[in-house]
Amino acid sequence: MEDKKLKHTEQELLSLKEELTEMWSLTLSQLEKAKQAFINKDVELAREVVSREKRLDAFELKIDSDGENYIALYSPVAIDLRLVLSIIKISSTLERIGDFAEGIARHVIKDECTLIDSALVEELQIETMFDTTISMLADSFVALESENTKLSGKILAKDELIDELYHRAIYTLANYIEKNPALALRCLKTLLLIRKLERIGDHCSNIVEGIVFYIDAKVLKHAKKIKA
Repeated sequence: MEDKKLKHTEQELLSLKEELTEMWSLTLSQLEKAKQAFINKDVELAREVVSREKRLDAFELKIDSDGENYIALYSPVAIDLRLVLSIIKISSTLERIGDFAEGIARHVIKDECTLIDSALVEELQIETMFDTTISMLADSFVALESENTKLSGKILAKDELIDELYHRAIYTLANYIEKNPALALRCLKTLLLIRKLERIGDHCSNIVEGIVFYIDAKVLKHAKKIKA
């Protein structure tokens, strides 16, 4: 009977991890499509991103509910408890990343990206920011699947790059506005888009923290300032 219960709890854990994997795949796809929609000014692809956002909401609600039920039914301890808590936290973070991807897609749908000077886009290194956040999200999944926290330093270093590009973009846009005051509103909307990418980087770092907590039982959030 005890073996049967143990087998059942393992199946429940596996099911939770599979749900998270599906959600992760969708989130990564959303971010990649948001990038392509922005780069190619593809309104139809942007609309697809917006339409799929509700699926991420549904994933988060289900994982949250299933995780809470697992804790209530089986009273897990040690690494199993850390895994369930991390899955719940990561799913919430993935949903937030999905929200930002949707926001970028809406930026495209409103046709605001076509108004940005292509030379300015290149100078702001927006595509580099996209690529860096996408790689952070993909690497984080590899870290979880392989249970290899040695990847955490590499991922967190990428967040520092994104922060640097974001702060550099503020000064670039300020100088551009000074020379082109009539385009100030357009530049501010561009800054809001870049801010979304910066926040995605922060959330990817938060995911890494959840993975390290699960695998190594270490809390990283007090080691550096984490943005809410």
